[in-house]
Amino acid sequence: MAILPDALLARIEDAGLNASAVPQQRWLDGWLLRLSPGKIKRARCIHALAEGRLELDERLGLAQAAYAEAGLRTMFRLTPFTCPAALDAELAAHGFVAEDDTRVMVRPSLAGARPPGLPPGLAWRSLDATAFAETVGALRGSPLEHRRVHAERLALSPVPYRAFAIADAATGAVLCCGQAAREGALVGLYDIFTAPQARGQGLASLLCERMLSDSASEGVEVAYLQVDAVNAAARAVYRRLGFADAYAYHYRVAAAGVR
Repeated sequence: MAILPDALLARIEDAGLNASAVPQQRWLDGWLLRLSPGKIKRARCIHALAEGRLELDERLGLAQAAYAEAGLRTMFRLTPFTCPAALDAELAAHGFVAEDDTRVMVRPSLAGARPPGLPPGLAWRSLDATAFAETVGALRGSPLEHRRVHAERLALSPVPYRAFAIADAATGAVLCCGQAAREGALVGLYDIFTAPQARGQGLASLLCERMLSDSASEGVEVAYLQVDAVNAAARAVYRRLGFADAYAYHYRVAAAGVR
């Protein structure tokens, strides 16, 4: 993994939390409970950010009651910043199952970022929150409720998002889309998705280059993104764009049948 200052990694973690904020959240003795009914796990899990005063079993019981009331399974996101560091092992002992090993990749400098050209027959499109949630949801085959919740989260986000797409100039069909969330000198790339029939053409690289170039022109210095550890194809694209693994995180989910 890339060796970057701890202070920078902490800022990136904070930016990622801010970019995934939802209206349905509450604070519980050092834990940020996010209770969104949508697809994005960061928006429907527990982020353990402070030590707290309650014993684990009491705090866990209160959290499980909140998730049961919301109709969600209790789930934690575990990072190098989780507090206390022993929480991962404690949750494992309570039967929480690890899943979704994820990498946070960072490009520590946007120097040299340039706007890319598009091949003939393609065109850029800008999308507002509702249009983006509908577009990426349709490409993924997400249910309508997930698209609605996604649009709501983007529209109410404390961190402004900008979404772009590469479309077929003749038909208007979106072939690749993604969005950037800027916070100060940081920018996060999110929801980068290429239609199955358009993969292997380098469209995701062009889209990321556009978002990085636009961000650099506005004074952004550092870019980050989050990607599944097993998604070798996407990680290879991001490495070619100058990103490197900076830290890992995973989730722990209540065992089946347990809220």
